Amino acid sequence: MGLFSNLFSKKKKEERLLNPIDLSVLGCDMHSHFIPGIDDGAQTIEDSVTLISFFHEWGYKKVITTPHVMSDTYRNTPEIILSGLEKVREALKQQGIPIQVEAAAEYYMDYELEKKIDEKTLLTLGNTKYVLFELSFVQPPDNLYHLIFKMQTQGYKPVLAHPERYNFWHSDFEVYEQLVDKGVALQLNLNSLTGYYSPDVKMIAERLIDNNMVSFLGSDCHHVGHINLLKQVVYEKPLEKLLASGKLLNHTLI
Repeated sequence: MGLFSNLFSKKKKEERLLNPIDLSVLGCDMHSHFIPGIDDGAQTIEDSVTLISFFHEWGYKKVITTPHVMSDTYRNTPEIILSGLEKVREALKQQGIPIQVEAAAEYYMDYELEKKIDEKTLLTLGNTKYVLFELSFVQPPDNLYHLIFKMQTQGYKPVLAHPERYNFWHSDFEVYEQLVDKGVALQLNLNSLTGYYSPDVKMIAERLIDNNMVSFLGSDCHHVGHINLLKQVVYEKPLEKLLASGKLLNHTLI
């Protein structure tokens, strides 16, 4: 019986390898680092064009690139980001790559974020009020829920980047449920499903999918290494389940 099960499992795996999941159904990638030289993503305009061209080849209609905004490391302003965006758009035009490219930001929840919220200077995803934010990987800030509420009172819709990667919540899954209950949209990294970050991250990612808690899928692409991993994720069964769930909101950003 065990031999039969193993043969059946191997056959199903081989079938999946012949039928990769079509990422184009997402329509829009909403988390990446493609503006050159302003964070830890693309460093040259050639990098930007190379990375974005893969998304065009995969059938995406749009990418919304989201440079880091951090008070102590990447002090990017809307002016810096949007100026870089124009350079990327021009380079893509010269190369004849017809894909829409917009920019927002991935805001680090630090001591300057509240001021940006009050000033209503946050860059949002597409023509929506969604704002992508991230946390320290060491521990969540004490004012997490305060800043979430502050964003909401200013009309923003908070989207937490890669919640599956915050190890401090892995043994307290109820926190994810609380965040969703408070109106926070969760954005899963595609490459988390490959085990790239860790087996535990993969496990939490799959649990979030099983509980219908994922609102957005993003590549969080920084470099070609991430592209190579994305070529593997199209064979992951949890991704197929998520795409079939009808819960994803990527298409609303087009």
